[in-house]
Amino acid sequence: MFVDWEKMSVKKIREKILEMPPEWRLAVIGELRLDSRKGVQNLAWGLEKELAAEEKERARLKQLLAKEEGLRKAGYQFIGGIDEAGRGPLAGPVAAACVLLPPHCFWAGLNDSKKLSAQQREDLARKIKKEAVAWAVGLVSHKEIDRINIYQATKVAMLKAVKALAVQPDYLLLDAMRIETKIPQQSIVHGDCQCAAIAAASIIAKTYRDRIMELMDSFYPLYGFKENKGYGTARHLAALQLYGPSPVHRRSFLSNYGEKFVEIPNLKSRVEHRG
Repeated sequence: MFVDWEKMSVKKIREKILEMPPEWRLAVIGELRLDSRKGVQNLAWGLEKELAAEEKERARLKQLLAKEEGLRKAGYQFIGGIDEAGRGPLAGPVAAACVLLPPHCFWAGLNDSKKLSAQQREDLARKIKKEAVAWAVGLVSHKEIDRINIYQATKVAMLKAVKALAVQPDYLLLDAMRIETKIPQQSIVHGDCQCAAIAAASIIAKTYRDRIMELMDSFYPLYGFKENKGYGTARHLAALQLYGPSPVHRRSFLSNYGEKFVEIPNLKSRVEHRG
């Protein structure tokens, strides 16, 4: 298709190129380099860098999907990735997510939730929820964490997530954990960095739990849950020293700090209302 680029503005050229299939763009960029206008030449160089970055991202995502693709070739159809969020905080539940990805889901930016900004996590969470074959979250409360310990609570949350799926997986990939189920499974150390399904689960678990802690902040504003999500930041620890624990704190975690944090009478009336 012949296009008279010299009759177009730089803005219009960019719009036109972005409408083209990726495989056409490289050839067009070569033409634009010959344009007499400096702005068009700069556009060509910029587009070439963008194409190189896109190709690098596709290669990274292909590697991230390698485990799932290998399992599909072995005959598995519904491969669930599992990860958790909230093992370390001093308050709130632990959340686990299980996500079944569709084949060849090249979602730009998909990665371990800890390597993403809050906005990137939210954007990817929306895409995962919309396009995944199935996804579900399992929660275990702070009280249950105190009763059975965080490791066992995490396993319970993972099993809850699997059982809640609309489509049951025929294989599971977990981030450095194993759970009691008859479904074949594999534990992968640093799986959220190496496996697309686990990375997706880490994003769903993290964003889901963050929303819960933001809600908890409206009930117990003294502890800064909206910002710290229950982790032991300086502000959070200072609030515990001043006011003692809230009803959603994990007492078994606070015991690691010795006698520093004590129950304060009438705490409920002091923390449930702003002002």
